[in-house]
Amino acid sequence: MDKRLLALDLDALRSFVEGIQSASFAEAAGRLCRSTSAVSAQLKKLEQQCGVALTVKQGRTLALTSAGEILLSYARRMLALNDEALRAIKGELLQGEVRLGMQEDFGESVMPQILGEFNRQHPELRITARVDRNQPLLNGVAANELDLALVWQEGREGGYVRSEPLAWVCRSREDIEGYLRRGEPLPLVMFDAPCILRSRAIAALDSAGIPWRIAFTSHSLSGLWAGVSAGLGITLRTRIGLPDTLQVDSRLLPDAGELGIALHQGNIPADAAISRMRELIFSTLNG
Repeated sequence: MDKRLLALDLDALRSFVEGIQSASFAEAAGRLCRSTSAVSAQLKKLEQQCGVALTVKQGRTLALTSAGEILLSYARRMLALNDEALRAIKGELLQGEVRLGMQEDFGESVMPQILGEFNRQHPELRITARVDRNQPLLNGVAANELDLALVWQEGREGGYVRSEPLAWVCRSREDIEGYLRRGEPLPLVMFDAPCILRSRAIAALDSAGIPWRIAFTSHSLSGLWAGVSAGLGITLRTRIGLPDTLQVDSRLLPDAGELGIALHQGNIPADAAISRMRELIFSTLNG
């Protein structure tokens, strides 16, 4: 009896990864220049090879099963190694330009690692990076001024990468205890409206019956950190890029939930350089 393991189909793995990253196999089909039925057939083939279900229907989208989560991690690495091997054999050097936009939180922490690795792998490629707030970045993608934009996102619709828990950031917990003990409105350090995190902070405090006031606003993330460091108030962010000098409170104030990270892509079909940058961002954030 032949007990050799089957070799997983790389094309099917690519459709699987693209479908999960896009949160839509119809969208994945467009990116892969295939029909939706062909991509669905590849997913079924992959499930037959693995002998388990990889996805489950969740509303209008497909969610990963526990087996699907395991396979997704391996699939990304297998595809990255496959693509790297082909580039090495062919002596391929990606050329051209990738126009990348990112929220400040990622620009100061996650992106240096991604951009550094990308530049080492593809030194001939020109990268234009833009750091901005959510809406200008989304507008840039819609206007085809940006190829990719890494932003905060409510929900798990198209482009969803992963979620990050939100945290109340303060200079010291004693500051928060003092405001709550005295019954004073909690001073908030926030971006100008509209801002997803500002809205989430206000909603959480209102639901808990905690009075608040906007004490300081800034157009930049460094300005928010400076305001909190100066003791002007507290803010609501994730732990991404959190300065070592600031603290996170997890017991005095209400849980504000999680916020999604999404990578949006322009309408122009992605070339090899854009696709490679997209893969690298997904693998880094989910590594």
